Amino acid sequence: MTDLLRPAHSGTRNDPSQDGPDRADRAGRRFLRPRLLAWPLFALAFAWYLWNYGLPYANDVVFCWLIAALVAASVHSGGRYGWLLVLRDWVPVMAVVWAYSLLRGYGAHTPWPVRYEPQLGIDRFLGAGATWTVRLQHWLYTPGDAHWYDYLAVLVYMSHFFAVFLVLAVLWKRRYRGFQRLLALYLAVTFAGFATYVLYPADPPWLTAQEGHMPAVTRIVSDVLNQSGLPRAGSVFENGSQFANDVAAMPSLHAAYPMLLALFFWRGAGRWTRVVLAAYPLAMAFTLVYGAEHFIVDILAGWAYAVAVWYVLGRALDRRALRVARARTAASAGVSGVVAARPGSSGALVGSTASARATLRR
Repeated sequence: MTDLLRPAHSGTRNDPSQDGPDRADRAGRRFLRPRLLAWPLFALAFAWYLWNYGLPYANDVVFCWLIAALVAASVHSGGRYGWLLVLRDWVPVMAVVWAYSLLRGYGAHTPWPVRYEPQLGIDRFLGAGATWTVRLQHWLYTPGDAHWYDYLAVLVYMSHFFAVFLVLAVLWKRRYRGFQRLLALYLAVTFAGFATYVLYPADPPWLTAQEGHMPAVTRIVSDVLNQSGLPRAGSVFENGSQFANDVAAMPSLHAAYPMLLALFFWRGAGRWTRVVLAAYPLAMAFTLVYGAEHFIVDILAGWAYAVAVWYVLGRALDRRALRVARARTAASAGVSGVVAARPGSSGALVGSTASARATLRR
């Protein structure tokens, strides 16, 4: 279709002998279009980063690469201003997550004492005298000899740093309203967790064991990654471990996010998708307990936060969407009533206005 809009070349438009070279030349120019270099350049940059710095796992680093991937996709698709939409929607999100990362680090320096007794007591009760972290590591873990399920636990644990962001990126491309809704739920759970970290600083199992309050345990994820020799990239903005918070264990956001994804997609999911949605929170819970990252009660609290935010904020978002839909219906009904009334039919205007009011009352 675009060829029909191009001017014909003088003396060659109707010359069959010129069709082949002309078409080949146009195809060559299309092949060499700069937009087609977007993905190869992104792949080269990401490969260079992995080689020099290792796997990114901090939120801000993951966000940087995610935004770069979306920009590459927008450029590759040929849209002139698509990359501006990426920056418009994602840079503010990255700024909020970066602010959370900084605040989370400052939350480690609260005036309240760090707690471990309630979590440890509940875990010992659930484990009939011993925590499930100690039991599972005694049964399954061999120091210095990682098993296949240890590597699987590492994969599940590390998914926390990019799973939600990848889902948000897909929704941004395919279902923008879903992107906005999940983003609101994600941020609400995140900052609810941060508020709890400030008010109730809590030790994880590995730190509780280091302080001598329970038998020695191993941070399996860190241990397996160290054995593999695979480097891991630190945070770009958090300046190393300056803003790390080792006492941000209650609630477990590692547990909250998989539960939030399960609740978000459950209603419209098929049978096998629901199996995955149910398996992910359970696999993450097992990994966190087995890996000495969280007590069981931390995980239950994370699930409770996800359910509460999904229900309360979800209902608020539904009511807001309903009000917007009713307002749009009323506006469109009013416009159609005015158009119908122009020939002199005042009854059409009255009827349309009444219909809009009835819509608002529903």
